[in-house]
Amino acid sequence: MGEKNSIGDKVRLVRESRKLSVAQLAERAGLPVEGVGRIESGALIPSLGPLIRLARALGVRLGTFLDDQENVGPVCVHAGEHPKVMHVSDKSESRRSDLDFFSLAANKAGRHMEPFLIDIYPSSAEDAKLSAHEGEEFIYVLSGEVEIVYGTETYRLSAGDSIYYDSIVAHHVHCGGEQPAKFLAVVYAPA
Repeated sequence: MGEKNSIGDKVRLVRESRKLSVAQLAERAGLPVEGVGRIESGALIPSLGPLIRLARALGVRLGTFLDDQENVGPVCVHAGEHPKVMHVSDKSESRRSDLDFFSLAANKAGRHMEPFLIDIYPSSAEDAKLSAHEGEEFIYVLSGEVEIVYGTETYRLSAGDSIYYDSIVAHHVHCGGEQPAKFLAVVYAPA
Protein backbone atom coordinates (compact mmCIF):
# COMPACT_ATOMS: atom_id res chain seq x y z
CA MET A 1 0.00 0.00 0.00
CA GLY A 2 1.27 3.52 -0.75
CA GLU A 3 2.25 6.03 1.87
CA LYS A 4 -0.46 8.13 3.51
CA ASN A 5 -1.18 11.57 2.17
CA SER A 6 -3.14 14.32 3.84
CA ILE A 7 -5.62 14.62 0.95
CA GLY A 8 -6.64 10.97 1.26
CA ASP A 9 -6.85 11.25 5.02
CA LYS A 10 -9.12 14.29 4.77
CA VAL A 11 -11.36 12.66 2.15
CA ARG A 12 -11.73 9.66 4.47
CA LEU A 13 -12.42 11.82 7.55
CA VAL A 14 -15.10 13.87 5.78
CA ARG A 15 -16.65 10.71 4.28
CA GLU A 16 -16.75 9.05 7.71
CA SER A 17 -18.23 12.19 9.30
CA ARG A 18 -21.04 11.97 6.70
CA LYS A 19 -21.49 8.27 7.60
CA LEU A 20 -20.91 7.19 4.00
CA SER A 21 -19.19 4.04 2.81
CA VAL A 22 -16.49 4.22 0.15
CA ALA A 23 -18.99 2.68 -2.29
CA GLN A 24 -21.64 5.31 -1.48
CA LEU A 25 -19.16 8.15 -1.95
CA ALA A 26 -17.89 6.67 -5.21
CA GLU A 27 -21.45 6.40 -6.53
CA ARG A 28 -22.29 10.00 -5.55
CA ALA A 29 -19.07 11.28 -7.13
CA GLY A 30 -19.37 9.12 -10.24
CA LEU A 31 -15.97 7.54 -9.59
CA PRO A 32 -14.81 3.91 -9.39
CA VAL A 33 -14.95 2.45 -5.86
CA GLU A 34 -11.36 1.18 -6.11
CA GLY A 35 -10.18 4.65 -7.18
CA VAL A 36 -11.76 6.33 -4.14
CA GLY A 37 -10.26 3.66 -1.89
CA ARG A 38 -6.81 4.18 -3.39
CA ILE A 39 -7.09 7.98 -2.99
CA GLU A 40 -8.07 7.55 0.67
CA SER A 41 -5.21 5.12 1.33
CA GLY A 42 -2.63 7.37 -0.34
CA ALA A 43 -1.86 4.74 -3.00
CA LEU A 44 -3.11 7.07 -5.76
CA ILE A 45 -2.39 10.78 -6.15
CA PRO A 46 -5.65 12.20 -7.51
CA SER A 47 -6.12 14.70 -10.30
CA LEU A 48 -8.08 17.89 -9.80
CA GLY A 49 -11.24 16.61 -11.56
CA PRO A 50 -11.86 13.67 -9.20
CA LEU A 51 -11.02 15.87 -6.18
CA ILE A 52 -13.67 18.37 -7.24
CA ARG A 53 -16.18 15.52 -7.75
CA LEU A 54 -15.38 14.16 -4.28
CA ALA A 55 -15.75 17.62 -2.72
CA ARG A 56 -19.13 18.13 -4.42
CA ALA A 57 -20.34 14.65 -3.41
CA LEU A 58 -19.36 15.37 0.20
CA GLY A 59 -20.86 18.88 0.14
CA VAL A 60 -17.57 20.63 0.94
CA ARG A 61 -15.27 23.09 -0.82
CA LEU A 62 -12.24 21.75 -2.67
CA GLY A 63 -10.12 23.66 -0.15
CA THR A 64 -11.46 21.49 2.67
CA PHE A 65 -8.88 18.91 1.63
CA LEU A 66 -6.13 21.51 2.28
CA ASP A 67 -7.38 23.35 5.35
CA ASP A 68 -6.45 22.52 8.93
CA GLN A 69 -8.49 25.41 10.33
CA GLU A 70 -10.53 28.23 8.89
CA ASN A 71 -9.98 31.96 9.27
CA VAL A 72 -12.91 34.35 8.89
CA GLY A 73 -10.64 37.34 8.13
CA PRO A 74 -8.22 37.76 5.24
CA VAL A 75 -5.46 35.25 4.63
CA CYS A 76 -2.16 36.77 3.54
CA VAL A 77 0.79 34.82 2.11
CA HIS A 78 4.03 36.82 1.99
CA ALA A 79 6.88 36.25 -0.47
CA GLY A 80 9.21 33.57 0.84
CA GLU A 81 6.51 31.84 2.89
CA HIS A 82 5.81 28.26 1.94
CA PRO A 83 2.09 27.72 1.55
CA LYS A 84 0.61 24.26 1.94
CA VAL A 85 1.31 21.94 -0.97
CA MET A 86 -1.06 19.47 -2.60
CA HIS A 87 0.50 16.93 -4.97
CA VAL A 88 -1.67 16.14 -7.98
CA SER A 89 -1.39 13.86 -10.98
CA ASP A 90 -3.49 13.82 -14.12
CA LYS A 91 -2.72 10.19 -14.93
CA SER A 92 -4.98 7.29 -14.06
CA GLU A 93 -2.21 5.33 -12.31
CA SER A 94 0.20 7.70 -10.62
CA ARG A 95 2.25 7.41 -7.48
CA ARG A 96 4.13 10.68 -7.97
CA SER A 97 3.14 14.26 -8.55
CA ASP A 98 3.09 15.97 -11.95
CA LEU A 99 1.80 19.21 -10.48
CA ASP A 100 2.48 20.68 -7.05
CA PHE A 101 -0.34 23.01 -5.94
CA PHE A 102 0.59 25.62 -3.32
CA SER A 103 -2.62 26.98 -1.82
CA LEU A 104 -2.73 30.75 -1.48
CA ALA A 105 -5.95 30.74 0.54
CA ALA A 106 -5.59 27.80 2.91
CA ASN A 107 -7.63 28.40 6.07
CA LYS A 108 -9.82 31.10 4.47
CA ALA A 109 -13.40 30.41 5.54
CA GLY A 110 -16.28 30.48 3.07
CA ARG A 111 -14.24 31.06 -0.06
CA HIS A 112 -15.64 30.38 -3.52
CA MET A 113 -12.34 30.53 -5.42
CA GLU A 114 -9.21 28.43 -4.95
CA PRO A 115 -6.03 30.37 -5.82
CA PHE A 116 -2.89 28.27 -6.30
CA LEU A 117 0.72 28.65 -7.36
CA ILE A 118 1.47 25.53 -9.37
CA ASP A 119 4.78 23.94 -10.29
CA ILE A 120 4.33 21.64 -13.28
CA TYR A 121 6.90 19.14 -14.52
CA PRO A 122 7.83 18.04 -18.06
CA SER A 123 6.51 14.49 -17.59
CA SER A 124 2.99 15.85 -17.04
CA ALA A 125 2.00 15.37 -20.70
CA GLU A 126 2.77 11.63 -20.75
CA ASP A 127 -0.41 9.51 -20.72
CA ALA A 128 -2.46 12.65 -20.06
CA LYS A 129 -6.19 12.24 -19.54
CA LEU A 130 -8.63 15.05 -20.22
CA SER A 131 -10.91 15.94 -17.33
CA ALA A 132 -14.04 18.03 -17.01
CA HIS A 133 -15.79 19.45 -13.97
CA GLU A 134 -18.17 22.28 -13.20
CA GLY A 135 -16.68 25.71 -12.75
CA GLU A 136 -14.11 28.00 -14.28
CA GLU A 137 -10.31 28.27 -14.28
CA PHE A 138 -7.92 31.16 -14.80
CA ILE A 139 -4.22 30.52 -15.47
CA TYR A 140 -1.40 33.09 -15.62
CA VAL A 141 2.04 31.69 -16.53
CA LEU A 142 4.89 32.98 -14.38
CA SER A 143 7.76 31.01 -15.90
CA GLY A 144 8.37 28.27 -18.44
CA GLU A 145 5.83 27.02 -20.97
CA VAL A 146 2.41 25.53 -20.29
CA GLU A 147 0.18 23.75 -22.78
CA ILE A 148 -3.57 23.51 -22.34
CA VAL A 149 -5.67 21.07 -24.34
CA TYR A 150 -9.21 22.44 -24.29
CA GLY A 151 -11.77 20.40 -26.20
CA THR A 152 -10.26 20.03 -29.68
CA GLU A 153 -7.97 23.09 -29.38
CA THR A 154 -4.46 23.35 -27.94
CA TYR A 155 -3.14 26.56 -26.40
CA ARG A 156 0.56 27.14 -25.75
CA LEU A 157 1.36 29.76 -23.11
CA SER A 158 4.65 31.37 -22.05
CA ALA A 159 5.55 33.67 -19.15
CA GLY A 160 3.11 36.57 -19.06
CA ASP A 161 0.35 34.76 -21.01
CA SER A 162 -3.00 33.88 -19.48
CA ILE A 163 -6.15 31.89 -20.26
CA TYR A 164 -9.63 31.81 -18.69
CA TYR A 165 -11.98 28.94 -19.52
CA ASP A 166 -15.08 27.01 -18.49
CA SER A 167 -13.83 23.79 -16.96
CA ILE A 168 -16.93 21.82 -17.96
CA VAL A 169 -15.20 21.38 -21.35
CA ALA A 170 -12.74 18.45 -21.27
CA HIS A 171 -9.26 19.87 -20.72
CA HIS A 172 -5.74 19.08 -19.61
CA VAL A 173 -2.95 21.35 -18.41
CA HIS A 174 0.62 20.14 -18.79
CA CYS A 175 4.18 21.37 -19.11
CA GLY A 176 4.84 22.65 -22.62
CA GLY A 177 8.63 22.51 -22.56
CA GLU A 178 11.56 20.47 -21.32
CA GLN A 179 11.91 22.55 -18.13
CA PRO A 180 9.42 22.83 -15.25
CA ALA A 181 6.97 25.72 -15.39
CA LYS A 182 5.21 27.79 -12.74
CA PHE A 183 1.81 29.41 -13.00
CA LEU A 184 -0.89 31.07 -10.94
CA ALA A 185 -4.26 29.33 -11.19
CA VAL A 186 -7.59 30.41 -9.76
CA VAL A 187 -10.20 27.65 -9.78
CA TYR A 188 -13.89 28.22 -9.16
CA ALA A 189 -15.86 25.06 -8.50
CA PRO A 190 -19.42 25.51 -7.20
CA ALA A 191 -20.13 23.45 -4.09
